[in-house]
Amino acid sequence: MNRSYDEIKGRLAEHGQEHVLRFWAQLNESQRQALLDQLADLDFEALARMRTLLKSGHEPVASGAFRPAPVVRLEGAERQQAHEAGEALLRAGEAGCILVAGGQGTRLGFDGPKGCFPIGPISGATLFQIHARKILALEKQYGAPVPFYIMTSLENDGATRAFFERHNCFGLDPQRVLFFSQGLWPAMTDDGRMVLERPDRVFMSPDGHGGLIRALDERGMLDDMARRGLSVLFYFQVDNPLVDIADPAFLGLHRQRQAEMSVKVCAKSGPEEKVGVVVTRDGRDAVVEYSELTREQMYATGPDGELLFRYGSVAIHAFSRDFLARATRIPMPMHMARKKTPYCDESGDTVKPDAPNAIKFEKFIFDLLPEAERTVNLEFAREDEFSPVKNATGDDSPVTTRRDMMRKAARRLAACGASIPRSKDGDPLCKLEMDPLFDCRPESLRALLGPEMTIEKDTLLQDKPS
Repeated sequence: MNRSYDEIKGRLAEHGQEHVLRFWAQLNESQRQALLDQLADLDFEALARMRTLLKSGHEPVASGAFRPAPVVRLEGAERQQAHEAGEALLRAGEAGCILVAGGQGTRLGFDGPKGCFPIGPISGATLFQIHARKILALEKQYGAPVPFYIMTSLENDGATRAFFERHNCFGLDPQRVLFFSQGLWPAMTDDGRMVLERPDRVFMSPDGHGGLIRALDERGMLDDMARRGLSVLFYFQVDNPLVDIADPAFLGLHRQRQAEMSVKVCAKSGPEEKVGVVVTRDGRDAVVEYSELTREQMYATGPDGELLFRYGSVAIHAFSRDFLARATRIPMPMHMARKKTPYCDESGDTVKPDAPNAIKFEKFIFDLLPEAERTVNLEFAREDEFSPVKNATGDDSPVTTRRDMMRKAARRLAACGASIPRSKDGDPLCKLEMDPLFDCRPESLRALLGPEMTIEKDTLLQDKPS
């Protein structure tokens, strides 16, 4: 232990972090070993970048003029061709899915991984169940495996694995459900010192969804993707039950354009909606954070009277596997945020501050967009594919998400001839829910509903043979 201690102490000294050992004499053997193990795993190269970033006083923001990026609206024959190309990918077993699910349900008032939150309007199906059954539906429809890669965090990895095991992976083959945990970075004070949370532990927090790339590489997921012959990976986040997972038209367009990274975008709900917008800068597509837009840019309109920067990215992507592998060699930008961070006072007690007191660092996945040689931005309808559940009340809450799930079900049923009584606002007067594994193809629904079916009571359409 002495040799390890001396080695780590030397590295800490090189980076001005010796203070994290100040309680060493008071620690027992197990505490000392736990602290040494944690410090040995630190990314000292990233640590140096963080300190440099702090000294500059701000995170790097790309400079140069930008304009709205081109956005594709698939219609008619073009959509059909893209859809067929995506179906070919799925039938060939070349598509996989990546779910970012490292969050806890704290903002929802829920104790556990956010993916375990029950959101089904009638069934109470969890976010994880809905996503898993969508993937199972793809496997059944196309007769080929769709591997499911789930990025967790240190905080929820064990609970997430146990949840899937308890529910038998919701019908998926456990050999095709792969969990891997994202990396952790320390928080720092303004003078570049790591925050000690306890006498035997440095405070660490997830390194952001952009940490996906390093995690895929270090946890062996990229090698697994290569062994399985995957060429395209669909990326999405856990809090959006409306997402159209591995949408064939999106995957097909990605393949047709030989894109390395593709983005699904939707019209912003208003000029000040807090989503990044897709732009072109220096000949490359990029996502500009809402905080980087001036008020004039937010409200600027084009010749059609619509917002000039109206297309927002909501973290739905497609990646080529080769690009993900190349991205492991790309140094991604770091972003800073001041947060409330528990710290250890001079007496060794942990203090939970009432106000932000330290800087956390993150990487964002959309920062890879300018690194891609070829990209595609595909428009989608927000009401059909995006209604995240983030807050306990208000916008993006369980109430609004369940409402949007029922509205989507009502539209699908109405399009097939069903009559659905509605309120003055157009909402269905009964609860509606569709199991993702249920055969929802229009021709199947029409055969089930008959020519003049009226739905007047709560209806859950569950899995039935096609």
